Amino acid sequence: MTHIVRLSDYQRDARRRRGRVYFNRAELSRILSAYAVRVACGEWRDYAVDHTVGMALFSIFRHTSEQPVFTVVKVSSARGVDYSLFDGQRRLARSVDLAEALAALPPPLSLVR
Repeated sequence: MTHIVRLSDYQRDARRRRGRVYFNRAELSRILSAYAVRVACGEWRDYAVDHTVGMALFSIFRHTSEQPVFTVVKVSSARGVDYSLFDGQRRLARSVDLAEALAALPPPLSLVR
């Protein structure tokens, strides 16, 4: 049986994928390391990773049903890659280095007994 494939469909899909930005393994490892410390403290409970054209987002939640407490954003442009850390709508840091952006996170809560 013959199956006809239109080349234009594949070209359109390739263009959509090319504009997407993703966190690589090293970036995710660094973000998840910072996240794990806060989970161990009981401060954070959930996260979400989103990808859109030109942007990747790692959102951190205290509770699943709430708005994100912090969001790490990776933006790709012709100039290169920028990382930003947001606390709700407020930008806490912007850098070309992920470690610098994550350094703007407030210190973990400590419980004193």
